[in-house]
Amino acid sequence: MSIFLVLVAIAVLGAVAFALVGGRRSGGQDTTPDVGFAGLVEPTPSLPAVLLPDEPDAADVGAIRFAPALRGYRMDQVDEVLDRLAAALEERDATIAELRQTRQDHP
Repeated sequence: MSIFLVLVAIAVLGAVAFALVGGRRSGGQDTTPDVGFAGLVEPTPSLPAVLLPDEPDAADVGAIRFAPALRGYRMDQVDEVLDRLAAALEERDATIAELRQTRQDHP
């Protein structure tokens, strides 16, 4: 009897999954968004990224927006922004260190 109930439950889950996935693919014009795993809307890869300018400041960092992906943000965009931010901060630190050294050399 328990095996029968397990088979019925599997059949019901399969029918529900088919209705959710297969029912959206009708012959007519479908204007609903593509739904992927677990009912999440697939990301639109054509969204423009809001990345850092060449000389970022604190306001630019606060304005960063990444295009959403299925599991969070797009890693390539995040990596690019973090690399540029790190390079800009290293350049600033080098400039500050150079200015401090010049100031110590010429009192």
